Amino acid sequence: MTDMASPLALPLALVVLAAGKGTRMKSDLHKVLHPIAGRPMLLHLLASADALEPQRKVVVVGAGREQLAAALGDSAELAVQDPQLGTGHAVQQAEGALAGFAGDVLILYGDVPFVRAETMRAMLERLHRADNPAVVVLAFEPEDALQYGRVIADGGVVQKMVEHKDASEAERACRLCNSGLMAVRGEELFKLLARVGNDNAQGEYYLTDIVNVANEDGRVCAVVVTDDPDEVAGINSRAELAEAEARWQHKRRLAAMADGASLVAPETVWFAWDTVLGRDVTVEQNVVFGPGVTVADNVVIHAFCHIEGARLESGTSVGPFARLRPGAVLEEKARVGNFVEVKNAVLHAGAKANHLTYLGDADVGAGANIGAGTITCNYDGYFKYRTVIGERAFIGSNSALIAPVKIGADAIVAAGSAVSRDVADGELRLVRAEQLVKPGWADRFHDAMKRKKAERK
Repeated sequence: MTDMASPLALPLALVVLAAGKGTRMKSDLHKVLHPIAGRPMLLHLLASADALEPQRKVVVVGAGREQLAAALGDSAELAVQDPQLGTGHAVQQAEGALAGFAGDVLILYGDVPFVRAETMRAMLERLHRADNPAVVVLAFEPEDALQYGRVIADGGVVQKMVEHKDASEAERACRLCNSGLMAVRGEELFKLLARVGNDNAQGEYYLTDIVNVANEDGRVCAVVVTDDPDEVAGINSRAELAEAEARWQHKRRLAAMADGASLVAPETVWFAWDTVLGRDVTVEQNVVFGPGVTVADNVVIHAFCHIEGARLESGTSVGPFARLRPGAVLEEKARVGNFVEVKNAVLHAGAKANHLTYLGDADVGAGANIGAGTITCNYDGYFKYRTVIGERAFIGSNSALIAPVKIGADAIVAAGSAVSRDVADGELRLVRAEQLVKPGWADRFHDAMKRKKAERK
């Protein structure tokens, strides 16, 4: 076969192995659904692969298949491996789902989430070089080869694939290790797998043996070596999950700063997989972004804030010690200060809530001022209700707005009020009990109590 200008024009199928029990995780949650940056590791992998526009996606499942079915929906087909007899056997379970498929197949692993689309593309391009390789293997060179299987290669051509347990001392001295990822033509994959045996230390059907089978036929098998061993690091334990999170966060922080954001203490800022930061954004210490956050240009996020599912428009300021929950929107130059929580609420341009406030299910008009200690009472134990605050309204400190309620434009709610009825535009609403004054009562009380205390000594 001659070189092709665009091998990715061919149909592509993914086979993702996710049938392992993940016993080292010690978790009821399927291993590949454990999140990194707020997103299941399996979905990180599929998002990268989607850049190649695969025609088919097959995820091979075993224990916990119901969880995977719920997480994937109709985005991928499931194939069941039961019993589990090795990686070669696992890939064989996809044969029915790929019946009649004519194209390339990428074999990936659900617990190896950070393989780049560029690396996958390089594997497919190598599959269509003039030497017509039967299989392309992705390899890497770790600092410590540990228990990895080895790729014995010469000039980019694989001579032999061997698992660590079956390798000789000379073969174990080779530093080129097998990631497990492969690219194979669909019309050849299952023919090669049918010839794989289980005469090895584990008694399993190794996927790597398709390379040895092809070599026996005199076919070329090629190797592509990644320049970043971290992208093929598997995750099998909580400790490895934490290490993967740390690597992801480090790269994301560098990317944020390269794109024009200032992180005062980068190592204390935690991003979600989909966080969007504009230019000239300042993020102070100990800020956590949950999923679904978009931050425009020229925003300041002060220390110790937690922000999730929120949109911050240009010129806004948040914190310190603020919490923005899903549905929070701060329009241009709005301000949320210390110990303020906002949920499913919009602060329009220039509105501010500077201290000790809860705004839930609310619409705060442009230029409105929310005093310290104000809460919107949005829940009656059964249903949620909305509070609407008009433009330039002033809500005095320690007020309770009992939804559903509307505060008109330019209205004033006096401090300490509990408002349960609508307030008209420009109106003052004061809802307090009448103050009772008893001159000298406190002095007489103190004198009486002091005498009682002295009598008990």
